Amino acid sequence: MQFVINHIYIFMTVIFAVCSQLVIKWKMSTFSFSSHETIIDKFYFAVSMLINPYIILSLVFTLFSGLSWMIAMTKFDISYAYPYVSLGFLLIFIFSVLLFNEPFSWNKFVGALIIVLGIIVSSKSS
Repeated sequence: MQFVINHIYIFMTVIFAVCSQLVIKWKMSTFSFSSHETIIDKFYFAVSMLINPYIILSLVFTLFSGLSWMIAMTKFDISYAYPYVSLGFLLIFIFSVLLFNEPFSWNKFVGALIIVLGIIVSSKSS
């Protein structure tokens, strides 16, 4: 049972990181940097987004991801745990297609399968 609980920390790391990225994509896709002419204007715009409640939520998710990872590092060797972080690529691929209507491609699909296969192989080698 402790084995399963310890793995939850790894998966919380991935889930919080993915949620953070999805929120950032969702909120930032409603804005355009092209309406800001100079690099200074673009920088000020990006900094101003830090007061957006959703972006703050995204930063909190990132913090929780980091905290979960720190706990996971007390439970596992990094060489065992880190490949699981690759699940984020798979989840981002799935949610980018479902939530943001980003294009599906077979190359991305095969790449995601290779990632999953790599996680399986890596987790069996410990």
